[in-house]
Amino acid sequence: MIYPKHVIAGQLRREYLLPPEGRPLLDVPGGNLLYAAAGARLWSDKIGLLSRAGEDYPQEWLKQFTKLGFDTKGIRILTGGLDLRSFRAYLDAYTPQTSNPVAHFARLGMPFPKSLLGYQPHSEGQDSRSRCNPDSPRMTDIPKTYLDAKTVHICPTDYVSHTQLLPAFRQAGVLTTSLDPSPGYMLPAFMEDVRSLVHGLTAFMPSEEEIRALFWGRTRDLWEMVEAIGSWGVEFVIVKRGGLGQMIFDSTNRRRYEVPAYPGRVVDPTGGGDAFCGGYIVGYAESYDPVRAALFGNVSASLTLEGSGAFYALDALPGLAQARLDTLKEIVREA
Repeated sequence: MIYPKHVIAGQLRREYLLPPEGRPLLDVPGGNLLYAAAGARLWSDKIGLLSRAGEDYPQEWLKQFTKLGFDTKGIRILTGGLDLRSFRAYLDAYTPQTSNPVAHFARLGMPFPKSLLGYQPHSEGQDSRSRCNPDSPRMTDIPKTYLDAKTVHICPTDYVSHTQLLPAFRQAGVLTTSLDPSPGYMLPAFMEDVRSLVHGLTAFMPSEEEIRALFWGRTRDLWEMVEAIGSWGVEFVIVKRGGLGQMIFDSTNRRRYEVPAYPGRVVDPTGGGDAFCGGYIVGYAESYDPVRAALFGNVSASLTLEGSGAFYALDALPGLAQARLDTLKEIVREA
């Protein structure tokens, strides 16, 4: 039996997407789990998926994931239905709208899909310190075979699920762990909680907006924020800055790096940050170099952004990912 080498934990979604350009995608597989997994799958064929879905989740999608080379034993199917619908429309290339889908379909002159009736956006308020979201994977959902993984990346879910999953994998002996935080707890009120949560991580990968929200009222200096988090026991802190690339702090060697984004064409920004994280964790496992790992992530993100859908990047021409990796490694600079 081939066990997953890399495990990605996150949320599944039934995606309704009106991208900045190109055709709409209505009720297709999505969610941060799949975008991150596709970003990893570009570089490795041993990816395990850890998530939750209801009995109403399409079985043919699960079969599709297996055909694409993913291990789905970590997707727990709950009794009954689970509303995983996610709507996103873009008024421009970088501003997603997640509410009032009726108005967006009307704006485009499109009939409103019946399967989206009654849709309510997923809450993006402050996280609870005591309650898990029903669609977040739990410690008890982890298959035994996943505990032998070389790396684990955890996508944004909720604070409680993050506090459960990370210790479970660490206690099993997984040495390389990375976390993309939820904006629901990247807030000043959660400062001490975040400090405790990230201790022992290989890589912590917030967006610029999230890290600024956490340090709101304390400092405006991004490097000061990054170094503060590094002092909490994180090996590498990577700040995702969209088209500006990434800031990387190696807290062990006290070195700073700035990595530019690959200068590709952005058709749809959905899932770019998740794809970066998936590529990063595989790149780090291959090289143990935080900067080279970021180049892997950059390439995964660039291929994802050039089209729509969680698996768009997997249709890239053979050799294209490696060619982009070779191009990027020439333009990294130490800050």
